[in-house]
Formats: sequence, C-alpha cells, structure tokens
Amino acid sequence: MEALMLSSGTIDYEDSGGDGPVIVFAGGLLMDATLWRDVVGRLAPDHRCVVVVLPLGGHRRPMPADADLSLHAIADLLAEVLEVLDLHDVTLVASDWGGPQLTAVRHPARIAALVLLPEEAFDNIPPGLPGTFAGLAGRLPGGMWPVAQTLRVPQLWRLPMTFGWMTKRPVPREIQRSWITGLCAERGVRRDVAKYVRTSDMTGLEQAARALASFDRPTLILWSREDKVMPFVHAERLAELIPDATLVEVDDAYTLLSLDCPDVVADHLATFVARRAART
Repeated sequence: MEALMLSSGTIDYEDSGGDGPVIVFAGGLLMDATLWRDVVGRLAPDHRCVVVVLPLGGHRRPMPADADLSLHAIADLLAEVLEVLDLHDVTLVASDWGGPQLTAVRHPARIAALVLLPEEAFDNIPPGLPGTFAGLAGRLPGGMWPVAQTLRVPQLWRLPMTFGWMTKRPVPREIQRSWITGLCAERGVRRDVAKYVRTSDMTGLEQAARALASFDRPTLILWSREDKVMPFVHAERLAELIPDATLVEVDDAYTLLSLDCPDVVADHLATFVARRAART
C-alpha cells in the first residue's frame, strides 16, 4: 500500500504502475483493496490499476477528527485522488458504494468512462438489510464496536445482515481479516464510519441520477439479476438515464461481482477499455 496526502487527511491506495490505460477502482463500506485483488491480477500489467481505499471502514489509517466524511465529501475526495496522482483519461470503476456516481457528475474532467457494478443508487442508500444494520450501528453511540466484534466470527459473515446477501460464495477468510483490521484495532476508524453514516445526505444519489442524464462518457453497467441488495431494476434505470450506457447481465453472482466472478469482471473491463480506446 502507498499513502497519499489529501486536503482532508491521508488515505492508502495501490498502484500497479505501467503505461497502460488507467483504471481506478473504488469499493464500499468496510472493504479495502482486496475487494479487487483478483480483477487487478488479471488486468495488470496491461492496464495501470489504481485501487483507492476510502475512509469507509475498510481503511486502517483514521482520518483527522475534524474531516468531512459525508457522502458528497468522500465522493469529492475520490476526485482529489485523480488530481493529486495526475491521472487522466480514467476509467472509474465502482462497486457497492454509490459515491462514484457523484464523483463522475461533479468532477468529470479526468474521467473518460464509468463502470458501475451493483451498488447503491437512487433511494437505495443505505442498501437493503446490510445497509440498514450498518446504518443503525453507525447512529448508536459506540455502535461500530459490536459490529467489529461480530465480524471477528467468520460464520457470522454469512448472515443476511452482514455479507451473506452480498456474495453468493463465502468471502475468503484472508479477505475477511483484511477488511476488519482497522475497524477492530482503531477507534478512529470506527469513528470515521459512524461520522459517514451520521453526516451524509442520503438523497445525494437521487441528485446524481438526475445529473447522470447529461453524463456523456461511455458507461458500462455490470449487474446481477439475482442480487438481493441492489435491485436489477436500478441497473435498468441507470442504463436508460445515461446516454452512452451499456447494460450487461452477469449470472451466478450477488452484489460483489469482483469476488463472485472476478474473471468475468476483468474480461468485461478489458473489452470495454479496448473498445473505448478504439473509438477515440
């Protein structure tokens, strides 16, 4: 992991390097860069893959106590990553967390294309049963501590209120451990998650959806009809809204496609990036 100092604090990221097309990956609540490890393993070194660990609970370095960690602020923070790393012509890939939709419409200058995997959209924030559980915990004083302790027990990851409806197959143990390291060890990380929950304007993705109707970049939407948390109808609505959008249905998976079917995701990404390059 590398550290990047931004205006509101320091975050970690991974960068495969190289001169290939730039793909920037963002994940969701309580997730770190391991969400994308198998996808990046397939795409690098032909692509420069940058995986950003946003302060959403999977991070290990607490943000300053006065940092703005609302939905809009973290979406802007993702845009600042592109600026500080001086990345151009970026394909921005999002999963689970819907904030990158705001990043794309508020800061489109460095973004050449958008890829949306199953994620929060419209009014589905916090999403489904897992989102409701996380939202309640974040609003209770000290509520993220029992979440951290619950996730120490591997068997509890298959509960619908945790990650049981997020992946069709169990999350590998080493990824489980990686995702909760900061949450268990750092009070500041738990504070950051609670601040995100308490300060975010949860109508932000409805605002983003309206703006996406004018988003003129090529957009790939990969979604599973079996998803129990992010409804497939939202993928269809996004595809109708975004002018240059392509919707691809992915089989035998739930929300976290990069864990359930990383090869499928990598193949679609590589094809999408190559086709976009051929158009320019």
